[in-house]
Amino acid sequence: MTSPDRFDTDVLVVGAGPVGLATAVHARTAGWDVLVLDRRDGVLDKACGEGLLPGALGAVRALGVDPPGHDLAGISYRSPARHADHLFALGPGRGVRRTTLHAALRERALDAGAGVLHAGVRALRQDAGGVEVHVSGADGGAGTLRARYLLGCDGLGSTVRRLAGLGEATASRRGAGVPEARYGLRRHYRAAPWSDLVEVHWAAGAEAYVTPVADDLVGVAVLGPRGASQRAGGFDATLAATFPELGERLRGAVPAGPVHGAGPLRRRSCRRTAGRVRLVGDASGYVDALTGEGVRVGLAQAAAVVRHLEDPAAYERAWWRVTRDYRLLTAGLLAWARSPAREAIVPTAARWPGLYAAVVERLAR
Repeated sequence: MTSPDRFDTDVLVVGAGPVGLATAVHARTAGWDVLVLDRRDGVLDKACGEGLLPGALGAVRALGVDPPGHDLAGISYRSPARHADHLFALGPGRGVRRTTLHAALRERALDAGAGVLHAGVRALRQDAGGVEVHVSGADGGAGTLRARYLLGCDGLGSTVRRLAGLGEATASRRGAGVPEARYGLRRHYRAAPWSDLVEVHWAAGAEAYVTPVADDLVGVAVLGPRGASQRAGGFDATLAATFPELGERLRGAVPAGPVHGAGPLRRRSCRRTAGRVRLVGDASGYVDALTGEGVRVGLAQAAAVVRHLEDPAAYERAWWRVTRDYRLLTAGLLAWARSPAREAIVPTAARWPGLYAAVVERLAR
């Protein structure tokens, strides 16, 4: 083991997605030396809805980043017979390509003085003074890095969560009382947006999320159990068969890139801290993408973990506080969506617009 008196960096951030890069910016602003580590290189894409709700857009701008995209005026819940629309009271959000958001945050982190290393974590150990990780690069080289703190921002399948012993079982295996796991798929289409709202199309076993991300591009994400989110015949066949209104809208539209997938979505952690290791973003636990809050909640955690970097108990409390609305509202809506009353979601939103508006505003802030 290297000398406990020598550190390669103060803060080692594992995971160079938006949350990891935002964490790096916060840490540099606080005066820490920062190194960001990721086994992938360059601009990273991911299956996600790509909608920044007003609160998330504000948090991104607070980091000094203002990525281009398409303004989002609100959210529309839709079924074949009805729809319920609500315009954000806080002002517009923005649909932003994941690659565009990542590139902007990566540039900001580099400008702030964070280092970026293309390598993956293979093992970690820690003592009272720091954390040492064994890393391997894309070229086959290996080595060790020692940091005062290690922040795991490495997503749903977090290696840091596993190596630090902070993981719990996921919902990927069915069992007594364990609901069927949900997965997500996303594809872009060359088409002019027909609405400035994020559309959520509800079908019997899945939801489709339509997000305008440019004047000539829309992203479509489908969430549901593995069989519901991908029918035989591919993604386009799923849209046409499961979401007729959406399928008709996209008739003749040219796909702009491949289908990206993610899942199982639900992940749990027993704690967010272990010694000098912290979990941030999806790595710290994830319920579902149903409410579209992932970026906002992840950015709130990024700010909290740096603010309480030297006090793990304070970070645990802050984590529970900043994720509370997301966990409760998402879990509640997900339970409803899995129940026999699923088909009542859109009619209920249309019948009680005040209730629907209150939920949307809670999520959007």
